Amino acid sequence: MQNRARVLIDCKDSKGLVYKVSKLFYELNLNIDSNQEFVEKEDMHFFMRSVVTGNFNPQILEESLKEILGSDVDVKVLPPSKKNIILMATKESHALGDILIRHQAGELDANILAVVANRDNLKPLVEQFNIPFIYISADNLSREEHENLVLQEIYKYSFDYIVLAKYMRILTPNFISKNDGKIINIHHSFLPAFIGANPYKQAYERGVKIIGATAHFVTNDLDEGPIIAQDVVSVNHRFTWRDMQQAGRDVEKIVLSRALKLVLEDRVFVYRNKTVVF
Repeated sequence: MQNRARVLIDCKDSKGLVYKVSKLFYELNLNIDSNQEFVEKEDMHFFMRSVVTGNFNPQILEESLKEILGSDVDVKVLPPSKKNIILMATKESHALGDILIRHQAGELDANILAVVANRDNLKPLVEQFNIPFIYISADNLSREEHENLVLQEIYKYSFDYIVLAKYMRILTPNFISKNDGKIINIHHSFLPAFIGANPYKQAYERGVKIIGATAHFVTNDLDEGPIIAQDVVSVNHRFTWRDMQQAGRDVEKIVLSRALKLVLEDRVFVYRNKTVVF
């Protein structure tokens, strides 16, 4: 029976790494469907993503790679499978709706387990896709109290990632540490230029010529986690601030879905506060 797996290797660079890996694939009679590699020159750090097919046991392949590469090498052999995600939102529908539509169309290799929101505005939208909508109001609760209720709900599920689809609340260090490396966020790329209420109106008054969006992993450094994907669109003097806002929403939803697709396909390596994306 033919198996298929993504092989991810992350280690200090040294001579012969590609040869050793390719030789093992050859000896196991594996076909290399695709292969990408990169060396971060400043620290001489090596990254490799291969997709292989053949008759093999993924666990044995992983152990064999560790044996030839060394114990300090990070090796993962991941059979392609749908990852489980939880979406979190507030009241804006553009990012959430785009993910729901792509999921229904089979464009995202994921199972959406639930949508958690601190407002109930989006419940009718989510229920159209037959996905559980969990409303947890933050009214009259401290941030910690609200997050504890959220954690109680999401930990009823076994999930790989939490996607903040315009979830407009700052997460506490406790929430982030409990889900370290699992939280993906989208924000406009004006930061740190236009902070606070209505950044698009501020940008309009400043006369900006481009509007962008950034998808990143969430860390305790607000909006400064490792970047997964970015993009920009051009605007001009004919745009009102509302036109700019719509353009921003369009690019936000595209960038978030692109970043999510990359993560779901195991194409993203996190190294320090940066990413290597294949």
